[in-house]
Amino acid sequence: MMIIDRLYKETIEKGPICVGLDTTLKFLPKYLLAKDWSDGEKIVEFNKKIIDATADLAATYKVQIACYEALGLDGLKAYSETVSYARNKGKIVIGDVKRGDISSTGDQYAKGHFTGDFEVDIMTINAYMGEDAVAPYYPYIKNHNKGIFILQRTSNPSAVDLQNLMVNGQSVYQIIGDKIEKWGKAFMGESGFSAIGAVVGLTRPEEFEAIQDQCPHTFFLVPGYGAQGGTGQDIAKILKKSRCAVVNSSRGLITAHQKGGCEDEGFAQHVRKATIAMKEDILKWL
Repeated sequence: MMIIDRLYKETIEKGPICVGLDTTLKFLPKYLLAKDWSDGEKIVEFNKKIIDATADLAATYKVQIACYEALGLDGLKAYSETVSYARNKGKIVIGDVKRGDISSTGDQYAKGHFTGDFEVDIMTINAYMGEDAVAPYYPYIKNHNKGIFILQRTSNPSAVDLQNLMVNGQSVYQIIGDKIEKWGKAFMGESGFSAIGAVVGLTRPEEFEAIQDQCPHTFFLVPGYGAQGGTGQDIAKILKKSRCAVVNSSRGLITAHQKGGCEDEGFAQHVRKATIAMKEDILKWL
């Protein structure tokens, strides 16, 4: 089964929930911070407990590598162990690494995140340099059942500075949407979606609806839920047309214990409850 078909199947069976393990030390409960462990070990324990508590609810996990790179080698070890733990439990893992380079450098990025210590199932990619920045991942999509999500219309406020610029009657994000559909044709799954997907934020639902119509074979990774203001109602019209997306929440889920005032080993149950609430908030509109 192609990775995109696996992801589609998981969204149907469990709901379109992506738990973002964008973990920093400030998110950890006090009992973990007090342990005589390295920072990386504390983060791994935190992540494992969240994965165990939400594996039956989440279609996928997204791990933002910057949170781990900031801790140096100890952090990168924590990234590797987190990714491996989730994948060994049969979960699909998205490496949120936003790589985007060409030629031999792109080849090394692809090898570095689709094999070895940092191996994930899907990577996020920046295609600003055109297809030359995307092509290094083609052999892994074709021969190793991997996938990529290309940045298209992101959720940050200043995205409009570039992504909404008009060129020959189309916005830049619409142009990249056409490219994603074109590049993805060679990697179509039985679900009707390509293993080359797109990142489209939830903060502008009306733009998202137009993108969905423009890109009928594109599966979407959707940031912007929860802490950035997106709601289940915002994604409802998209998912009613087709289950073409997985919705990510990071801070909104993995800090749930702090909102509940829990600083002990029971913290993961607060994350679980927040994940259930997110799932219900999205599915009730469908």
